[in-house]
Amino acid sequence: MTTPADTRTPGMLGWIERTGNKLPDPVFIFFALIGVLIVVSVLMSLLGVSALHPTQVDANGNPLVIQAASLLSSDNIRRLLVDMPATFAGFYPLGFVLLVMLGAGVAERTGLFATAMSAAVKRAPKAWLTPVVAFVAMMGNLASDAAYVVLIPLAGVLYAAAGRHPIAGIAAAFAGVSGGFSANLMPGQLDALLFGVTQAAAQTIDPAWTANIAGNWYFIAAMLVLFLPVIWYLTDKVIEPRLAPLSGQPVSSTAGVIKPAEAASAEERRGLARAGWAALAVVLVWIALCFLPGTPLINEDGGAGRLQPFYQSLVAAFFILFLAAGWAYGSATGSVKTHRDIVRMMSEAMADLSYYLVLAFAAAHFVAMFNWSNLGLIVAVKGAGVISGTELPMAVLLVLVVLMTTLINLFIGSASAKWALLAPVLVPMLMLLGVSPEMTTAAYRAGDGATNIITPLMPYFPLILTFCQRWQKDFGIGSLAATMIPYSLWLLGVGTLMVILWVALGLPLGPGASAGYTL
Repeated sequence: MTTPADTRTPGMLGWIERTGNKLPDPVFIFFALIGVLIVVSVLMSLLGVSALHPTQVDANGNPLVIQAASLLSSDNIRRLLVDMPATFAGFYPLGFVLLVMLGAGVAERTGLFATAMSAAVKRAPKAWLTPVVAFVAMMGNLASDAAYVVLIPLAGVLYAAAGRHPIAGIAAAFAGVSGGFSANLMPGQLDALLFGVTQAAAQTIDPAWTANIAGNWYFIAAMLVLFLPVIWYLTDKVIEPRLAPLSGQPVSSTAGVIKPAEAASAEERRGLARAGWAALAVVLVWIALCFLPGTPLINEDGGAGRLQPFYQSLVAAFFILFLAAGWAYGSATGSVKTHRDIVRMMSEAMADLSYYLVLAFAAAHFVAMFNWSNLGLIVAVKGAGVISGTELPMAVLLVLVVLMTTLINLFIGSASAKWALLAPVLVPMLMLLGVSPEMTTAAYRAGDGATNIITPLMPYFPLILTFCQRWQKDFGIGSLAATMIPYSLWLLGVGTLMVILWVALGLPLGPGASAGYTL
């Protein structure tokens, strides 16, 4: 295996690696930004910087004047110290993510996610191996870390068993899991995380705006449909032909179908069946709650908010769905023997979120203090005025969001950290220009995944490199990055084109969510 010194690469990738490694942890990036924010707020307050609120009026009916507020004022110091628990606990994404992960943690620890992904690809016909791997990889984002540690190395084994290059399988799975980070047929924990941040940002303009976890559902489903043939073509026609042949590569003795040695056991198959029935039961319950007397999930008053309770209930729906399916699977396989096992798995899932909780504490205070200073709203109003004067089309503005996200992603891999930094300015500013919070979030997602697969700072990049070195010992960081660059460029191009088409055609982003916004 190569040593760390052997994997240092020259050129742009080497510069990204060296520069990024010098950056502090994202938690301390937020703390540093809070320090900068305090200084800027004091200066802006002394200079009397202000703007007119776009939607609120004063007692005389005139537009409300927004004054920059010093974070060192007695009121803001008191607010910081007295409200610190409430600021942390009230961080919008926190409740969403913790709730979904309570259920997803059970589904992951019972083995449901790993078995489902393995079962989906192990019996794939040889000719359909790449699209099946790519599809399962993108759907595997629902399983969070399990997709990285289970599916990606498994893809290498499957390709080798089929007489194909194992690193091509690893590349296809990596492109799907990480490059297609937002692509999926259904919303999940990432949607809960991002829209929690979006809601906090949007409410600086419209206090009544509430997050809908399905606000990008159609968009991310279309991403999966469009990314699938791209990954398929690049893997089979571009990447694999360029990989150096490996000696001693195992070849399947069966011409048409891959048969790895480890097939799903009878208990695992029974568990998958039970999980499927449990998931179906949850779906039927949610449908029934829309039609039962009193329609608990439908506002009988009608109007634009008629389906709002249903949308807002989807976070709870995914929690219950993952919990029920995981419990059903575990009871069949023996990984769940009593209810105490479920409690233990939930506790372990919360333990896995320990770093996220620390990050959320820092991000919550940055976002809150940004709002207290009024700088976010002032920047949004003035920025919207400047951009409006340029008369740039909405599509161009959103493409700039995609490209900016892609660039920042080379250095800060955390989706929540990046969005917590960008949303407080981008979301309200683009709302003032007629762009909905859902559309801004979609543009961010289009740029977020594309460069995951080429930056050495991506947390799982070293792990993927290790998987590759099991098959080719001299495969270094440069080799992996060079292999993934075609995927990165094509996924970025397709994601950007999707943003343009969504705006041009006025397509809905999800149930009740459109690209445009009207104050």
